[in-house]
Amino acid sequence: MDSPADTPMDSATTDRTASGRPVDARDRDDEGRARNARPRDGLGRPLPYGTDGVPRQPEGVVREPEETVAEAQRLLDEGKPFHAHEVFEDAWKSGPGEERELWRGMAQLAVGLTHAARGNVTGGARLLRRGAGAVTDWAGSEAGRERPYGMDLGGVAAWARALAGEVEGGASVDAGARAPRLRG
Repeated sequence: MDSPADTPMDSATTDRTASGRPVDARDRDDEGRARNARPRDGLGRPLPYGTDGVPRQPEGVVREPEETVAEAQRLLDEGKPFHAHEVFEDAWKSGPGEERELWRGMAQLAVGLTHAARGNVTGGARLLRRGAGAVTDWAGSEAGRERPYGMDLGGVAAWARALAGEVEGGASVDAGARAPRLRG
């Protein structure tokens, strides 16, 4: 019989504590990068290991812009703005350089809605306004940018600014019920 030192560790069982947390306290992906593998709820909050969570969005997916908008809208409508933010982040990182600020602003809007729905008044309002400013600035920087991929950036920015004011006024936010209409 092999000694414990000679037996390879089964990463699914022996290198995790009873709670399911990795012994080395760092979840890693196949390339060794730190990745938190804890399940998450619909607003992206970490849940205890072993709990059923909402399926995560895969990272690094390259989509056509129209697919990005459609997938993000679906997630927003389902009350999953954190997950929509990840879709926008993929577009931000993989899209053409001239669109980086557009997608970054859209990601900020989704994160702002996430924070507002979690009850983070200050962070939610700040990110909603920052995202609104980013998409407004991007749209105004060149003629013809007001409706990229069918998105109504003016309407989305107005939605974000109005919601920021409501959040600061003490309104609670149901993320699905308050999801923006990206295409107006």
